[in-house]
Amino acid sequence: MKMRTLRSICFLALLFVMLAVPAKSFAQIGVSITIAPPELVVYTQPVCPQEGYLWTPGYWGYSDQGYFWVPGTWVEPPTVGYLWTPGYWGWGDGGYAWNQGYWGSEVGFYGGVNYGFGYGGVGYEGGYWRNNQFSYNTYVNNVGGGNFHNTYNKTVVINTTNYVSYNGGSGGITARPTAAEESAAHAQHTAPTAAQSSQRQAASQNHEMLASVNHGRPAIAATSKPGEFSGNGVVAARGVPADNKAPENKAVENKATGNGAAATPETETKAVEDKPVRTTPATPEHVTPAQPMRDSARPVQPAAKPEEPRADVKAKPEHTNPAPAPEPKAAPARTESAPKAAAKPEPAPKPEKTTEPKSKPADPESH
Repeated sequence: MKMRTLRSICFLALLFVMLAVPAKSFAQIGVSITIAPPELVVYTQPVCPQEGYLWTPGYWGYSDQGYFWVPGTWVEPPTVGYLWTPGYWGWGDGGYAWNQGYWGSEVGFYGGVNYGFGYGGVGYEGGYWRNNQFSYNTYVNNVGGGNFHNTYNKTVVINTTNYVSYNGGSGGITARPTAAEESAAHAQHTAPTAAQSSQRQAASQNHEMLASVNHGRPAIAATSKPGEFSGNGVVAARGVPADNKAPENKAVENKATGNGAAATPETETKAVEDKPVRTTPATPEHVTPAQPMRDSARPVQPAAKPEEPRADVKAKPEHTNPAPAPEPKAAPARTESAPKAAAKPEPAPKPEKTTEPKSKPADPESH
């Protein structure tokens, strides 16, 4: 009996502690993970579907298969006047644990993580509630082409160099909650809405959302409405490899068409090939008469045909007078007088003289 009474007292004491600290009910949930989550996904915010919706940034969830991306989306708050405090991964007790986000009248501590779109790490600069209507800062919110009445534009410093998604641990953010954030953490909270839970559930069942598959660049980085993973409201991650290759292909095409025929090696070779085709018909007009004679002399050169009559002429001097012998001196200059030169009385030097005309056929070309 005493044991039962003691157990009841312990149970009531534990229940009293849990109710006394409502902020702890939305603190760390799930198992501790030793591997740090990937960097945040870079994407463009889709258009807000209607007035009164607030932006909830994307984050990395965890399942048995590893980290998976939960796309950011526009959500209707559970109560007018509430703002969203994003969840974050925090290091503690030798591992990383997920700190659940919540709705409240004030934005609390979310690890100093720069989720963008007004969530720069501290507070929220994307808008505020006034007279039960939410005013959107168009500097960080995409509200379309003027369909929203309560808008303003205020410059927000955006850090585009730090995409760390966790607080503490090796390489994590070292931010700590301020007094105001501590106070907001102990205020009354509301858990994520059913629409937010469905968004996370759909992402956990999509194989393409796993970090091991998309390598930090999911095809569905953000959605216009919760649970809608197809259609015009879906936004892909920026920096996808396919997007980087498209400009390169276009640049190659423009280079080929813009620089003209002389820009590519193919057209250069064509230009060189066209030159002889164009000049061939004009060559006879610009060539000197000496050149065609050389061309015609080459096929005629092998004809030592004049030598054969010379052999016949050798017999003639036997019957002719040796008196006209002095004429052979002009024979090397004229081919017609060559047979007369063969009548010299000295037969031995005749073959030597016959070899000389073979090398002298070029002399007539000078004439």
